[in-house]
Amino acid sequence: MRSTDTLTRAEIAEAIHRKLGVSRTESLAMVEAILQHMCAALANGENVKISGFGTFLLRDKGERIGRNPKTGVEVPITPRRVLTFRASHMLKDRIARN
Repeated sequence: MRSTDTLTRAEIAEAIHRKLGVSRTESLAMVEAILQHMCAALANGENVKISGFGTFLLRDKGERIGRNPKTGVEVPITPRRVLTFRASHMLKDRIARN
């Protein structure tokens, strides 16, 4: 897979269909259910950890002063919650081998 390629939810569902032999509709429903469950957990403020893959972490950033790079004028940046992903060591090692 080249760096410009993108794996889609449809391709994940197709892989489940081929590997498990369930219908395409069922495999897509599985993918959607997993993603919906992950989104709901993140929306509720929970981190999501998938062993051997990585962790989706929520981080609260406080208010701070930023600078407009074009004009140099200072502007306040409002507090917000951001989502980050931290890959597991297993995933990092697997990527490094390829």
